[in-house]
Amino acid sequence: MLKLIFQLGLMTLSLAQRVNAQSFDQLTALKGHTAGVYYSAGHEQRATAIAQRLGKAMGYYTEMLGFRPAVTLLVLSASDWSKHAIKGMVYGMPHYDPSGNKLVVAGEDNPFWKGFLPPPDQLPEPLRNQVQAAYQNSEGNLSMQPFFDLLAIHELGHAFHIQRGLTIQRQWMGELFVNILLHTYVAENEPELLPALTTFPRMVIAAGAREFKHTSLQDIEERYEEIGRDYPKNYGWYQCRWHAAAAAIYDAGGKQAGITLWNALQSRKEKLTDEQLVSLLSSTGNKGVIDMMQNWDQQSANP
Repeated sequence: MLKLIFQLGLMTLSLAQRVNAQSFDQLTALKGHTAGVYYSAGHEQRATAIAQRLGKAMGYYTEMLGFRPAVTLLVLSASDWSKHAIKGMVYGMPHYDPSGNKLVVAGEDNPFWKGFLPPPDQLPEPLRNQVQAAYQNSEGNLSMQPFFDLLAIHELGHAFHIQRGLTIQRQWMGELFVNILLHTYVAENEPELLPALTTFPRMVIAAGAREFKHTSLQDIEERYEEIGRDYPKNYGWYQCRWHAAAAAIYDAGGKQAGITLWNALQSRKEKLTDEQLVSLLSSTGNKGVIDMMQNWDQQSANP
């Protein structure tokens, strides 16, 4: 879920392929996919499922946005994580690493995912029923895997805006934008997965933010990497708020909402003040983004 987005020069595809061939010798290559796919031993089935969905999303976004990035997917065991993930990234935190165009996801359930699940008896009954319906596995246990698997598509969105060279304006804008893309893909292509995408954010938001040190947009803007590194559950709360906002923006504007925001962000290369950003969003029809920006603190106090 975490991204540490560095503005690095883009590699050519041929260079990326040479680096991949040298770097992933201890992993197994999964053939038959447009993007490079590598996985840890024992995770071929999950790598195949994630790669297939990622390929569909890549094609959908390419047609939608008129651009196609270069991406290599890594589906990793806990033991391989430290060799290929961004240094310091907790196991289970999906992320895009622009230094090698790598999209890194966990291959197995893990304590980070489990840490977001409260005891079911602490949830209101309607929400408890929704959580059990969305996340109960074949063994009858709750697992956040269906949600975190979808975050590979979220990370793919970062590859689009970073490799395209968009001035994303705000750290939170980068996260909101890719969540809009994610929600759009699921709603338009795999709507049966909407409960897996939306139930977890509702659960986290419903629990409130009392336990978190940081809750404002200014906090995440100024301390983005610190919050992601030192307070991963706090960062997860921010992501859930952005997921909920993305759902509302899609519901109001459909597929066009993501296209409109992409075009707006492409139109200005310079960093904008808050007033200039609101003006740009207003003139390009991105009212939902303005609403989130202006009402964030009020909604934090009243989830």
